[in-house]
Amino acid sequence: MPVIGVLALQGDVREHLRALGGAGARAVPVRRPAEIEAVDGLVIPGGESTTLWRLAMAFDLLEPLRKLIGGGMPAFGSCAGMIMLADRLVDGVRGQQTLGGIDMTVRRNAFGRQVDSFERNIELSGEPFHAVFIRAPWVEQVGPDVSVLGTDAGRIVAVRQGVLLATAFHPELTPDRRIHELFVSMVKGTS
Repeated sequence: MPVIGVLALQGDVREHLRALGGAGARAVPVRRPAEIEAVDGLVIPGGESTTLWRLAMAFDLLEPLRKLIGGGMPAFGSCAGMIMLADRLVDGVRGQQTLGGIDMTVRRNAFGRQVDSFERNIELSGEPFHAVFIRAPWVEQVGPDVSVLGTDAGRIVAVRQGVLLATAFHPELTPDRRIHELFVSMVKGTS
């Protein structure tokens, strides 16, 4: 059983821990470099991307996370986590940095403000998936090694590049475990 850490700085930590457990992983909250290095994969939860970036800087996690992800650690980011895994960011705050790893350009808060949040069925790998979008980003451009897994009205909302996975929506807030099951299988494939 793979051990998957959920970056416990801010955001939907408990929800991801529960979803990962339901998908067949042993899930643990992580917030220190030694804890992160001890897991087989990492989830970067939704929350607020500038807060995640600032907390990662404050806890001296930005460079260790970049090194682990660049070195092949499987990672999954939902919403703000998608922003953190993007190589390029549009509409970030001044100086905002990401961890990078996925050759994509992501637009922060692309679907609008908090009051513009919504739920609806999207297409995920050719099948419907009930998605929860909360002040969500979208992907404006992907590189040649990125697979588009999900779209909403023609906009890219789920991608995969190697052992990295990202969604603009919050699969941890629904009972559908397909995204978490996919990530667990990705982690198992690298063990």
